[in-house]
Parts: sequence; C-alpha cells; structure tokens
Amino acid sequence: RLQQIFNDDTEDVSLFDAEEETTNRPKKSKIRHPVASFFHLFFRVSAIIVYLLCELLSSSFIACMVTIILLLSCDFWAVKNVTGRLMVGLRWWNHIDEDGKSHWVFESRKASPQENKAVSEAESRIFWLGLIACPVLWVIFAFSALFSFRVKWLAVVIMGVVLQGANLYGYIRCKVGSRKNFTSMATSYLGKQFLRQNTGGDQTS
Repeated sequence: RLQQIFNDDTEDVSLFDAEEETTNRPKKSKIRHPVASFFHLFFRVSAIIVYLLCELLSSSFIACMVTIILLLSCDFWAVKNVTGRLMVGLRWWNHIDEDGKSHWVFESRKASPQENKAVSEAESRIFWLGLIACPVLWVIFAFSALFSFRVKWLAVVIMGVVLQGANLYGYIRCKVGSRKNFTSMATSYLGKQFLRQNTGGDQTS
C-alpha cells in the first residue's frame, strides 16, 4: 500500500531506524528490476558523458545542447514516474484540486510481512547513488562553467541542476516526510545520541 505523507500530522517512518528494520528482515540484494535499474542510470550518465565529450563528438553546440536536454528530460520522466516506484517504492506527484490550487503529494510504500515485497538493497543503493551523485556533478559543472566564462553552457548546466535536483528533493521528501517531521526526527536522533554519550560517560566514571 502507498502511504501518503502529504499532511504534517501523518505518521512517518524515521530514517534513523532503518538499520533496525533491515536487521529484522531478510536481506534482499538481488536486482529484481534490471531494466528499471539500467534506465535509472542510463539517461543521466549519458547526459554527463555527452556534456564532457561534446566538443569531441560534434562541433555543433546546438546539436549537443538538444541532445543533453533530451537526455535530461527522459531521465526526469523515467526517474519520477517509473524507477522510484519500482526500485524503492517511493513516488511524488502534483495535482490540482477543484479550487485550482496546486498540491504536492509525497508517498512511500510499506511492504507488509504477508506481501514480502521488501525493497532490494542492491536496487536501493543504485537508486540513491545515481540520484545523489549526478546532481552534485551538475552543480560542479555549473561552477566550472561560471568561473571559466563558458556562458553558453550555463543554460544547459542549470537545466541539469534543476531537473535532477527536483527529483532528488522530491524523493528525499518521500523518504523523510514533511520538513516539520524531518526536524523532529533529527532533533530526536541527536537527543538519543547525546543521552547515550552521557550514559556511557557515567558508566565509565
């Protein structure tokens, strides 16, 4: 079932308890969706390769720019609508109500013990590695283009930052819930660590 975490009062699962959850269930390292895993990395890695080798592959800036934007657009659609749902059981989307107001919805799927649909650890690593590493590279490219005065490439690089950054933000919201819940979870985690250190210090003394 998809657990909707749109409202602030909805109960979320803390990321800091993920280690405890994984120890209580059998590990699943097999890649169950190889096609989705492939295309999760294919479009975004291809866009980076084309950007780095564009001057060697073609002398036409327009052709390289169009190719990169197409790859980034395909990546945005695939990651937002397909790979996130299949690989990690997360989904984010937008809908407009009857009053014309836009609402963002962030959902996470919890597998029941009867369904036995726990997320594959291998797929989860592939998903989050690609989701985090590529936007970081585009940010580096943005600073590089800015400081090297490659103004014509700034629009392309900013497009990469925006499209891949949007997916990263959306899936982080799916994982940790609303900003309010994330703050409370972080505060709770730091409080637990502080108490553990104090308890350990009292025992040693």
